[in-house]
Amino acid sequence: MIANKRIYLCLAHMSGREQDFIKEAFDTNWVAPLGPNVNGFEEDLRAYVTGTAGQANMAGHDGEERLEREVVALCSGTAALHLALLACGVGPGDEVIAQSFTFCASVNPIKYIGAVPVLVDSEKETWNIDPDLMEEAIKDRIAKTGKVPKAIVPVTLYGMPYKVDRIMEIADRYGIPVVEDAAEGLGSRFDGRCMGTFGRFGVLSFNGNKMITTSGGGALICPSKEEKDKIMWYATQARESYPYYQHEAVGYNYRMSNVCAGIGRGQMFVLDEHVAHHRHVMELYKELLRDVEGVTLHEGMAGSNYWLNTVTIDPGIRVKGQENVYQSVVQGAIGGAAGVIHVTANPRTGCEPNDNVEALRVYLSEEGIEARPLWKPMHRQPVFKDAPAYLNGVSDAMFKVGLCLPSGPLVTDEDVHRIVRTIREAII
Repeated sequence: MIANKRIYLCLAHMSGREQDFIKEAFDTNWVAPLGPNVNGFEEDLRAYVTGTAGQANMAGHDGEERLEREVVALCSGTAALHLALLACGVGPGDEVIAQSFTFCASVNPIKYIGAVPVLVDSEKETWNIDPDLMEEAIKDRIAKTGKVPKAIVPVTLYGMPYKVDRIMEIADRYGIPVVEDAAEGLGSRFDGRCMGTFGRFGVLSFNGNKMITTSGGGALICPSKEEKDKIMWYATQARESYPYYQHEAVGYNYRMSNVCAGIGRGQMFVLDEHVAHHRHVMELYKELLRDVEGVTLHEGMAGSNYWLNTVTIDPGIRVKGQENVYQSVVQGAIGGAAGVIHVTANPRTGCEPNDNVEALRVYLSEEGIEARPLWKPMHRQPVFKDAPAYLNGVSDAMFKVGLCLPSGPLVTDEDVHRIVRTIREAII
């Protein structure tokens, strides 16, 4: 199977150093959620995102001469987003501006807190949050509630940088902190600067399908040592500084283990190689798909790591097997190693990819090639049906026509040629 999922692919594409760091963790008996690998991984990430690991230092968003950031390694990117929102002062009943076109983990932590996600649609170039629509949403929420939203969560969707300059200008004007969801964007840049370093906080993910993996895990980019310490306090059960366990606030068990951090330290040696490979794969898809009528590669804007390469399929294109799609309930794994646990009775919903898109996904799967639908917008998810939503139709339109193609570090040039050849074969 030529796959998108990469918990095995990333670890198969190792630097050779992962096992050394893991062995050191076991040899020194540091297998808890703290230890030398955790500290080292945090420093490696800090150096990478601030530019002190061979990248040029860039002026910060608020004008500092040198980009200063700290990093906390955590058990997941979702945990990082949860803690960032808490650190921004988000509480029950508060409203948070969130991108609708994304994975649910970008929005779920808002609900963990008891806050209200305000979903905003995308613009066409990057598929990320539309700045003009976002400002319209902010104004409308102020008019309706008398309160300014407590945070904004833009996403680096599929590794594509959002329109940073416009989003930050609007956020600054209304005094709203930005928590960047750069879970899919490690190695992506805007004006040469790493995604995740523009807002007050930046979320990274090292899940098995990301640019590098720790098998699971994430990190939070923080603006200062003071903010890092606050996040670490939350992440370690909010323990107070007494010789016994005293807790004056609700904390969380969110720190990364020393073993997982050892994997991450080794993966840092191949991060730049992974980014370069993803960009190479994009260029090859671009070349090979150029004359495939009705299939368009989404290039977006410069700076993407092209975590996943995506295409749109013209609704008029006919695909083999199109008449047979959506006739049975999915039982196996569609982009998820655990498969489908909660099986539904109805194979169709009111919002789904077009029949030709699903037919192409099925055709590729039968040829041993894993493709996936785009993220279904959050405003179309039943769990968020009551959330305020500001829409322009972009994400609905993209969800109906879009498909993700294999892009991982072990996807070879030969694989890309076979994938495109199979797409050609599938089109009638």
